[in-house]
Amino acid sequence: MEASIQFEHDELFVSGHRACPGCGLTLAVRHILEATGPDVIVVTPTGCLETVSSPYGSSPWGVPWIHHVFENGPSVATGVAAALKAKGKTDTRVVAIGGDGSTFDIGFGSLSGMLERGDDVLYICTDNAAYGNTGGQCSGATPERAATTTSPAGVCSMGKVQPKKDIPAIIAAHGTPYVATASVGYLKDLQKKVKRAMAFRGPRYIQIDQPCTSVWGFPAHLTMEYARLAVNSGLVPLLEMENGRISKVRKIKKPVPVGDYLKGQKRFAHLFKSDEGAAEIKHLQEIAEANMAKYGLKP
Repeated sequence: MEASIQFEHDELFVSGHRACPGCGLTLAVRHILEATGPDVIVVTPTGCLETVSSPYGSSPWGVPWIHHVFENGPSVATGVAAALKAKGKTDTRVVAIGGDGSTFDIGFGSLSGMLERGDDVLYICTDNAAYGNTGGQCSGATPERAATTTSPAGVCSMGKVQPKKDIPAIIAAHGTPYVATASVGYLKDLQKKVKRAMAFRGPRYIQIDQPCTSVWGFPAHLTMEYARLAVNSGLVPLLEMENGRISKVRKIKKPVPVGDYLKGQKRFAHLFKSDEGAAEIKHLQEIAEANMAKYGLKP
C-alpha cells in the first residue's frame, strides 16, 4: 500500500464535475495537476473528461482549460505552446489530456504530427480501453476478448478479436524524448512520472491505465483494486522510455493470475462460462507472461 500523498498547494481539480462514482479519470487528473503545479494550460479533446468537467454553472478546473474537438487536441495544444513561446512565457507549460479514443484512434494523426514537429507539449492519455463517453464502444485500446457494445460476446464471438495497440512503442518510435506508462492504482508512481516529464522540453507522452466502473462493469469501490490487479497480472507494464530506449520498469513483487484481474468485470464475464472462454483466459495469461519476460517485470 502506498503512503498517502500530501498536496503541496491548493488542489487544481476539485468538486463541481459530474463523473461517475469510482471514476478513475478524475482521480488521475487531480493528481496530474498536483504534479504539474498551477502554471499550466490544459487542452482536452472531446471525451469523458470534457463532458464531466464542463456542466453549465460549475467547473472543477483551477487552471486555464481549453476544450477542442475529438481529433484536434494535439494541434490545439501545439498552437497554445507556440503562442506562449512567441510571448516569451516559457515557464507556462502546456498539458494535453485525452482519452484512448482520441489518442489511439481519431486524433492519432494530429498527435503524430505534434511528435514529429517536436512541439513542447506533455500529452497524457487517460486509457479506460473504450469510448466511455458515448456508450462503451470498442477502441484501439480495448484488450482482446473484452466485450463492448461494438464487440459483443455471444454465440459467434468471444469479444474483441484484435489486440490492444502498443501506442507507447509507436510514440517512442517517433524519437520522443520521454514516454511512460502509469496507473491510477499507483498514484505516487504516476506523479513521479509527470514530474519527470515536466523536466523535459519537447513532446512527451504518458499513458495512464484508468479503470472505468461503468464500461468495465465492476462495483465503484473497487477501482483501485482493479487498477493494481491489471499491473500485477502483467497485462499493464509500468515503464519509462527516454529517446526510444527503456530506462526504467516497475517490478512486480507478487504476480497475480490474469484470471484474478478478469474475474468480476462484466466485460470479461463470458470467458468464465465455457471451455472456449477458459482457452481465451489462458491466451491472455500468455500475453501477460510475455510482457513480464519482455520488460523484465519479475524481481
